[in-house]
Amino acid sequence: MMSYEEKVERELKRWEHKINRPPSLPAGLSKRWQNKINNKIPEKIHNIVTESVKHMVQATLVGSDYLSELDRVTEATLEERDRQFDERVAMYKRTAAVEGAGTGFGGIMLGLADFPLLLTIKMKCLFDAGKIYGFNTDEPKERLFLLHIFQLAFSKEVVKKNSLEKVKAWDELEGVLREQNGKSHEIDWRTFQLEYRDFIDLPKTLQLVPGFGALVGATANYHYLEILAHHTKNSFRYRLLTHE
Repeated sequence: MMSYEEKVERELKRWEHKINRPPSLPAGLSKRWQNKINNKIPEKIHNIVTESVKHMVQATLVGSDYLSELDRVTEATLEERDRQFDERVAMYKRTAAVEGAGTGFGGIMLGLADFPLLLTIKMKCLFDAGKIYGFNTDEPKERLFLLHIFQLAFSKEVVKKNSLEKVKAWDELEGVLREQNGKSHEIDWRTFQLEYRDFIDLPKTLQLVPGFGALVGATANYHYLEILAHHTKNSFRYRLLTHE
């Protein structure tokens, strides 16, 4: 009978394969269509999204606002950690959906408020994951790791593949990070912001439509938490299984 760890290893291979496979034709068409729509979006909206991402990721590295209230889990099997994380994610998905529906129902003004609110939920989810999988999120290198997971989840093909390689080799980079004292230039901030903005632009723009935006907001936010949870779980699984 296959052990839980063996099952996870098979899932990790599928995860890596999916990230590394060539982009599909629909993905390319979607990107061109999105670029056309982006050109019609007021610059004010783009600026709000960009500034929200910028302030959030910088605060993640140096602040304590996003620290999880959970205790660090030091003794647990991988299966137990996965179960705890899944339970936590279910809570965050419900919160994100309710928040998206509420701000989407209010049209453009409340819809704009959704960007920083959703970012906060995502960051809290990442910090919870770090604690559940047994890592010290007070350390700068662990916060950088969380941001690379974020970039892995919310980037297009090329940046996603680069982020995967960094996640897989993270513990080998520990010495380099120690020499740099965890400085934030390990993250390309401009790429980080643009990739995230491009990833979420279309659905989040539709959320600004009064009434209709409530359905879009709830669905999109729930989906984004699913994407983040998928890559977060597999990133930590890979780390634990390859460095036992």
